[in-house]
Amino acid sequence: MQSQVAPTFLDLSTLAFVAVGLADLLGLFFVLCWLQEQAVRALAWCGSAYFIGAFSLTLWVIPVSQQLPSEIPEALALLACGVVWSGIRLFHTRRIHPISAFAGVALWPLLCQIPVFAPGTKLRLATGAVVVATYTFAIACEFWRERRKSLISRRAGVLVPMLHAAVFLSAPLMQLLLPAQAGSVWLTLFIIQIMIYSVGVAFLVLLSIKDQRVDMYRHAANTDSLTGVMNRRAFSEHALALAAQRSLRGKSVTVMMFDLDHFKSINDRFGHAVGDAVLKVFAQMLRNSMRANDIVARLGGEEFAAIVPGDLSVATLIGERVRAAFQTAGAVVEGHAIGGTISIGAASTMVPVTNLDALVERADRALYRAKREGRNRVCVAEPVATAEIVSLVPKRTQAAA
Repeated sequence: MQSQVAPTFLDLSTLAFVAVGLADLLGLFFVLCWLQEQAVRALAWCGSAYFIGAFSLTLWVIPVSQQLPSEIPEALALLACGVVWSGIRLFHTRRIHPISAFAGVALWPLLCQIPVFAPGTKLRLATGAVVVATYTFAIACEFWRERRKSLISRRAGVLVPMLHAAVFLSAPLMQLLLPAQAGSVWLTLFIIQIMIYSVGVAFLVLLSIKDQRVDMYRHAANTDSLTGVMNRRAFSEHALALAAQRSLRGKSVTVMMFDLDHFKSINDRFGHAVGDAVLKVFAQMLRNSMRANDIVARLGGEEFAAIVPGDLSVATLIGERVRAAFQTAGAVVEGHAIGGTISIGAASTMVPVTNLDALVERADRALYRAKREGRNRVCVAEPVATAEIVSLVPKRTQAAA
């Protein structure tokens, strides 16, 4: 006679203890990460959320705690959701909303005093599911709003919380549709889903930290450390992209070269520290004087460059604005009468640009002419034939100090 083995399911108490251990382990992991990266305060918030969630689940499964009102562990679960949401906002450098973050834990015990929200009622279950799902949708929105992340990170940051929210919202529906004997099966699957979601959120946070580090390293690689504007490499990449866009539309693009007048004399008279301060003042003034879609960079030393959408007439207006602004800003720097001025050269083209050297060479020639004609002025390059633009070979010489 062949014996039949009845189907069994995971014991809920054992499964709950496993979930508590997993939450505590992830909380400890976040705290250890925070101790290594104390500037990332979101790690401490996420670790706290996991510890709160583990404590909430502990109160549900420990027999001694069953004498406590059920709204206490439920309120702690809502608190964990609010802390996670706040941590994600903090990680993305957004302001925390204490009222929204902690409204659930504050209002839930009061709400549970109403008779229709008695323990085990369908309204109580549905309300709790909606509150948790709302926090989870808010977390998904925070990940989607972060445009600096890779597309994979953003999609994962939306998909994981959305699936979790969908499971929570389906809880009241399952209670209505499933027979009573299937309740334990659903609760088992529900706890397993919570564990998977806990691991998923930890993965998303780590993925976000990786994206943040990549963005930080990319910014450092593309930025001049002294002035904060683009460096030469980043300028070449962005300028070629802008030139390609403009050429497809049959519109002009102009390269502008800037060189601080008598900069060597400034270093000799006031020291290199003051010279660096002058460079910073000029870079800040240059960014404030240019338009949002203009690309600005420091090529090296006292030489700066910009590429602007527009022809020479546009570049001349911009150049005069920059020249006048620096004549004022560079008059006195850190208490020293610098009397700084700037010479500017500009060259424009409408033909497709695959190499900036020829256009930069023409702008450089205009810059040197501005130096020869007395400095503190804007000079533009004469228009040349398309063939001449393409065939130009850079022969850059050092500008007179």
